Amino acid sequence: MFLIKTWRQTAFGAFGYLNFTKNGFIEHSKNFKPEDMQACIEGKNCIVTGANSGIGYATAEGLASRGATVYMVCRSKERGEAALSAIHSKTGNQNVHLEVCDLSSVNEIKSFASRISSNDMPVHILVNNAGLLENKRVTTSEGFELNFAVNVLGTYAMTELMLPLLEKAAPDARVITVSSGGMYTVPLTTDLQFSNEKFDGVEQYARNKRVQVALTEKWAEMYKNKGIGFYTMHPGWAETPGVATSLPSFSERFAGKLRTNEEGADTIIWLALQPKKNWYQEHFILTELKQLNT
Repeated sequence: MFLIKTWRQTAFGAFGYLNFTKNGFIEHSKNFKPEDMQACIEGKNCIVTGANSGIGYATAEGLASRGATVYMVCRSKERGEAALSAIHSKTGNQNVHLEVCDLSSVNEIKSFASRISSNDMPVHILVNNAGLLENKRVTTSEGFELNFAVNVLGTYAMTELMLPLLEKAAPDARVITVSSGGMYTVPLTTDLQFSNEKFDGVEQYARNKRVQVALTEKWAEMYKNKGIGFYTMHPGWAETPGVATSLPSFSERFAGKLRTNEEGADTIIWLALQPKKNWYQEHFILTELKQLNT
């Protein structure tokens, strides 16, 4: 087991350095099509979790700049209001709104879903971006390990509760979940709350991200006839506030080599903008998922 774990981490590190850094983005971007990012999505309703900073903020701003109505779901009212004001100012789009919700609490997610559902509006795009890497074991007031509560349970609850509104936007609805290449370092496990061994926050985060990918595969199978597309993506290694706080040594080691928030959000924006006729990547993604989850 030790050798397998070491091999996974070494292979992931080497592959990541070549592909997940800023240089990897620059190299891969040579094949990008600029016109893919120029669509206007005015009239579409988008929900972005964890939108007050980092990749979530860049995603919310990117969608707002293309005319979307954006609901920024943030835990902190103060930081959320600052981010909201900045997006209003930068994009000129006043159809951007703040929703305060702690994604570690199922009860708060239910309250948010109730508020949104009362508007009876279609949700065209749900971006499950909010994520957490807490290095110490913390238990929420609802009895769940904190990383699991935000990354897995929060993502699950938000997606399931938004399904009726996503169906209203069919066949043009999609759910985009921000996972991480860190999932490559661990296999799937039934110990979702990391209770059977000494707690390791980094490993728990990787486990959570693999579960997100597995969940996405299941959702795609379960709701394939509902007109909703389900996707996961890896933003690469980006220089976000979360990385600086949770992985300070990693952040310092790769200073100047990490992607910007906008580069990290690039694939999220791309997935949000593509018309259904370009959803060919779904078949590729599901094939990859089946290989990775074995």
